[in-house]
Amino acid sequence: MDHFSLEQNIALFRELARCGTEIPLWRYDANGQLLSSDCPNESVFSTAFSMFGARDKMLAHAKTQQNPVWLGTALGMTWGAAFRWENDRMKEAYVLGPVFFSDVSMKQIETGLSLYSDLELSVAWKIHFTEALGQVSVSQSILFSRYMLMLHYCLTGEHLMASDISVSADKLKPKSDLAAEPKHRDRHKVWLAEQALLQMVRTGDLDYKTALSDSMLISNGVPVAGRDPLRQSKTSVIVFCTIVCRAAIEGGLSPDEAFSLGDFYIQSTENAATMDEVNAVPLAMYDDFIHRVHRCRTNPKLSRPVQKCMDYIEMHLADRIRAADLAELVGYSEYYITRKFHEETHYAINDYIKFAKIERAKVLLTSTEATMQELAEQLGFSTRSYFSRCFQQVVGKAPAEYRAQFKTH
Repeated sequence: MDHFSLEQNIALFRELARCGTEIPLWRYDANGQLLSSDCPNESVFSTAFSMFGARDKMLAHAKTQQNPVWLGTALGMTWGAAFRWENDRMKEAYVLGPVFFSDVSMKQIETGLSLYSDLELSVAWKIHFTEALGQVSVSQSILFSRYMLMLHYCLTGEHLMASDISVSADKLKPKSDLAAEPKHRDRHKVWLAEQALLQMVRTGDLDYKTALSDSMLISNGVPVAGRDPLRQSKTSVIVFCTIVCRAAIEGGLSPDEAFSLGDFYIQSTENAATMDEVNAVPLAMYDDFIHRVHRCRTNPKLSRPVQKCMDYIEMHLADRIRAADLAELVGYSEYYITRKFHEETHYAINDYIKFAKIERAKVLLTSTEATMQELAEQLGFSTRSYFSRCFQQVVGKAPAEYRAQFKTH
């Protein structure tokens, strides 16, 4: 991306962002030196960005990862950073923020500042800072996530999902801040998204990231009301841990293991002192439960090459998978892996691929409002009619009929 087109992209991004919440944009060089900003309180918030550790987190993140990152503080104030790269080296960082994800009282600000007592903040600076906070926007975390994805695209031309945004310097991917919730959310869509997430836990579906990303752009979690954003976030994460734990038991994980694991993540949530620490829990927890259910559902009688083929199929349901692809994956001839797969699973490879796609289609039909054409494209079917025909063969009824029957129950 040349410099001229980059400037155009950033200018377009600023115009689009101004259609929503007014959020400052900052530009830093590879060493973390401020190059420019459009923040009316630049001196106060550039100091806050450094003193509260957000700048150091940004630079540490850029040493190992190229995806955008959320940079939270104990005050509930958050920045987001996206990067421009040249020859695999971070050239510039573009920072969006700060924002709050819910209204914050002065008492909460004072409590947050007390956690930075080692910084020995002057009384004069605190006064300037608290006065400037009146101009910090309160933004829905869902909207902020979308701005971050737009900014990353303007810098790199790469499309990402909400689940690809990291939290601070951690390698974990975040769940959006759970404290804020749209005033008028579509509860039916929220319920459908939740059902998709839980069904993927029950089946140990390793290809869960798209569903998780979609759910993050629909709901932030439990819409509890309270004066403490950190407490609100903890409540949502604990509820999420609880329902995922139950879904894992339904998927075959032993109650002892599931409840012990759930207790661990709930305690980790309670022990968290900042939004960053809270936000890191749900992704780690969800991924952990998914993998444990997947392992307990794996057939021990299957050879490693066949199990590897089955895992590959589950992870690539959107693709048109061929037996030749699987043969190359495991290093066998197409004839040999085809015969071995049938001997161990009693399914032809193409039949198993079709059945796996239809099982995913059943989940999508009952947890999303995607059209038949969209489902056909998502699952790698050549046409909508071919998808419908395959679904009818496997399930015994048309996709629309299956969805309609689910809604009546």
